[in-house]
Amino acid sequence: MAFQLDDFTTDLLEQISGNGTATEADSANMQQLYADAQNSEGTAPIVALFHALKDAKTAGGPGYEAYGLTREGLVELCAKHVEIDEHSVTIGGRVGRALEIITDAGLRVQDYLARKDVEAPSGIQLWDTILENQARIKSVLGMTDDDWNSFPGQLNNCIDTAETLQKCLNLPDDCIQDVARITQKYRMRMTPYYASLIQPVPNDPVLLQAVPTAEMVDTVGKEIPPVASDHSPVRLVDQFYPRVVALKSTNICAMYCTHCLRIAHIGGSDRTFSKQAYQEALDYIASKPAIRDVLITGGDAFMLSNSSLRWLLGKLDDIDHIKMKRLGTRVPVTTPQRIDSELLDILEESNDRNPVRVVTQINTAQEITPVSRQAFKDISKRVFAVLNQAVLLRGINDSKVKMWHLCETIQEAYVRPYYIFNCSYRNPQYYHMRVPIQKGRDIVEGMYGNISGDAIPRYIAAAGGKIPLHRDNVRGYDEDGTAILEKPWGGEVHYPNADHEKYINDDDFAFNKYGKK
Repeated sequence: MAFQLDDFTTDLLEQISGNGTATEADSANMQQLYADAQNSEGTAPIVALFHALKDAKTAGGPGYEAYGLTREGLVELCAKHVEIDEHSVTIGGRVGRALEIITDAGLRVQDYLARKDVEAPSGIQLWDTILENQARIKSVLGMTDDDWNSFPGQLNNCIDTAETLQKCLNLPDDCIQDVARITQKYRMRMTPYYASLIQPVPNDPVLLQAVPTAEMVDTVGKEIPPVASDHSPVRLVDQFYPRVVALKSTNICAMYCTHCLRIAHIGGSDRTFSKQAYQEALDYIASKPAIRDVLITGGDAFMLSNSSLRWLLGKLDDIDHIKMKRLGTRVPVTTPQRIDSELLDILEESNDRNPVRVVTQINTAQEITPVSRQAFKDISKRVFAVLNQAVLLRGINDSKVKMWHLCETIQEAYVRPYYIFNCSYRNPQYYHMRVPIQKGRDIVEGMYGNISGDAIPRYIAAAGGKIPLHRDNVRGYDEDGTAILEKPWGGEVHYPNADHEKYINDDDFAFNKYGKK
């Protein structure tokens, strides 16, 4: 069958045709590219020739005729390209459309690529500075290497007073005075490891999450009662949904975040709960066959001892209708020393019975260091999934560069971006950290078409359950029912839709009578 030009190739040939004259040097160059294309067994030299012809014409140069080339010769190369290519891609499709689309796409992320490592560096990129910070903090706190590299050593040397904070970070006096005032009402605690991630720059994103600012006590407003006040059917259980419950297993965290939704749960001191309290929660879960998914949270689930965690997961695994388990934790970024072989074995044992998902919260690429990345890598080998629930926070991740780089960095650290929460309205203590919904929506929607699809989280508001905040990309329908879709990165697509009446009424499937008497 004779070779047929497709529309893309016909258009390309028209684009590169035209009047004009060429220099001897330019003609010689095009003739050499043409000879290379003729003699090659691959497609690249053919692409190079047509690309050069298109670039020359776009720049105001002559058409292919000026270089001594003919349409017949170029069409032969078009046919050769289709014959060689495994998927019969045409030269017009490749040079006329694909390379143009790729170039345009590259322009969309050019600014991000130029800025991400400067404006939102990861802890891996800052590792040399972090190691210097670690040496200084170890000396100030009198920690040995064994202390630093152990979970108990990190907890026993937590920074929880304004005085210790000043020694470790050397903050301005007015900031330390604010911290001293705030900690009379709210707890502050961060591990020495997490403190070492802080960089001496204005509004460091780790510092903002770990050290309370004056707004926490100066913000005026009425605090809305905590979630548990109206969604807790029994002790330690919160329930919004018919098939999912949260089991608040502890009130202890390795670090108390300045944006904590559960600030009212933390209270004045660390508490452990009795097995009787756990049993009441477990009895409730066992009595509700509709429940299939249990989130073990807190506080932080990984602050439970290994023996307690093994017991609790085992109890859930013994309930037939519990098919999924989640563990909520910030420990892999605040105290990755906790992730030991025994904990990993416990996770794998339970995952072998029913899937375990570890749900973490990473809010800035700076929290991913070689140590935390290794912790997530180790966890990911033992469980069904590791998911991230970031919180959109002013000054921490409220820009395209910061949030995109966060999502790409955690994906590279074996963590799947899952949710981005708009910072909750419930607590006036951190109103200053909230970001408008529209800003978050623009950041997340801008990811589509620009970073990997499975690095794009869902944008959510926590308001009596999780409410999606994404905009609707279906803008309307033509008269024939074709859907008008808006691309997040710009432009419209007219997308043929399934006929609604046919969908509802048409029973004429090829196998619709199979198995009927």
